Amino acid sequence: MGQALYRKYRSKSLDEIVGQKHITETLSKALKQGKISHAYLFTGPRGVGKTSVARILAHEINGLPYTDDSAHLDIIEIDAASNRRIDEIRELRDKVYVAPTSAKYKVYIIDEVHMLTREAFNALLKTLEEPPEHVVFILATTDAHKLPETIVSRTQRFNFKPADSKEVVGLLGNIAKKEKIKVSKEALELMATHGGGSFRDSVGLLDQASSHSQSIEADDVLSLLGIPPDEAINGIMTALAKGRPTNAIVNSLVSLYDNGYQAAAIAKQLSQLIRQQLIDGESQLDYDTALNLLEKLVEVPTSHNPARFLEICLLTSVKPSISLVAAEPVIVTAEPPKPAPEPVVSPKTEEPAQEKPQKTKPSASQAVLDEAIWPEVLGALKKKHNTLYGVVRMAEPDFSEAGTLKLAFAFGFHQKRIKENGNQQLLVDIIRDLTGQVVSVECLLDKNATPPKTEVKEPMPEPPGDLSAISNIFGGAELLES
Repeated sequence: MGQALYRKYRSKSLDEIVGQKHITETLSKALKQGKISHAYLFTGPRGVGKTSVARILAHEINGLPYTDDSAHLDIIEIDAASNRRIDEIRELRDKVYVAPTSAKYKVYIIDEVHMLTREAFNALLKTLEEPPEHVVFILATTDAHKLPETIVSRTQRFNFKPADSKEVVGLLGNIAKKEKIKVSKEALELMATHGGGSFRDSVGLLDQASSHSQSIEADDVLSLLGIPPDEAINGIMTALAKGRPTNAIVNSLVSLYDNGYQAAAIAKQLSQLIRQQLIDGESQLDYDTALNLLEKLVEVPTSHNPARFLEICLLTSVKPSISLVAAEPVIVTAEPPKPAPEPVVSPKTEEPAQEKPQKTKPSASQAVLDEAIWPEVLGALKKKHNTLYGVVRMAEPDFSEAGTLKLAFAFGFHQKRIKENGNQQLLVDIIRDLTGQVVSVECLLDKNATPPKTEVKEPMPEPPGDLSAISNIFGGAELLES
């Protein structure tokens, strides 16, 4: 069985440790001067070298050579996650007084020390306060804030920092060269970026990618990590920036899901893009909308249904902006009333000629049910039920069959939503109020359905009292969608 690359190339001396020079130099000087503390505390994120430095230090203190397979009776490693109870710590406390078998110091390396119980910490505290001269403790943790101050104050603390991207790229490049792996610079940078500041995780990505191919490109890493293509993410952002989410957003998400990309990964890429645009001052979305969307995207991985939650976040994040634009006033001049026209008398019959009937504009109750009424239907629906409006506007209406409105949806969940909780009846009532006609609504599923680009016309409220006369003279305000 082959050895994992992160184990094969684990540092064997303080000089080989990458990215923690501020720690290795301090420890090296202390060792040369013989200044050895009875307790050390190594804190920092995972995969940055805490355990490696602890093992190296334990061997350096005793003047022992260190290899990855080194094992010595006087160097004891304890996993606090598995040995966190007071009984284990009491056993340790009893054994520390036993002299080393052959080394100068008995060294205890306690990994993930923050996992100890409160009682175990209390039992350990006494030993840290007055340890035997032949005992050295090296505590390591990723969550230093969970340690009692009484423990921290009795140790020399060293804070490990996350791996620098350039240092990780250099390390990966050296390993790839030794392993005769051909890898592009872009692929190395991707591994370093998505290693999350962890040397171990970054080397693990190289190891995994090399198992697939000995010639690694950026696309191979993206596929390995399940990272959506930049083109798809930019496409979603462009659709959001238009101010009115359309089927383009849902189509993009469905396409990404079909290609195996997870909602959490899509949300992460969108978050990174939005954050970077805000930092650069080049956001495609307005500031408040961008911040609200960022807040929602963080919750996608932990939601009950990440795919549906992501879709809702995007479809509700950008709403149509509505501005109130006053219509230009109409100037009316007073004119004297004109006298009624004299009846026309026919010379033959000398009887008044019949006047032609005047054509009148049809009232709302006489409106024709066709595509022209659709913007008014959407406007009325938006005023009564904004959420349902967001679903219905995704439909392609068909008025070709008398007495029936057919709504074609590209996605099944939209079709299902319109049939829930009397939503269909609400739409029927709105059409009846606008046209005076009672229609039946049929919901169809058609992947090729395309909603029309209509300007929603919301009904204006009638001015109260005598204001209606003024409105008739000077005109009202008009709601425009941008």
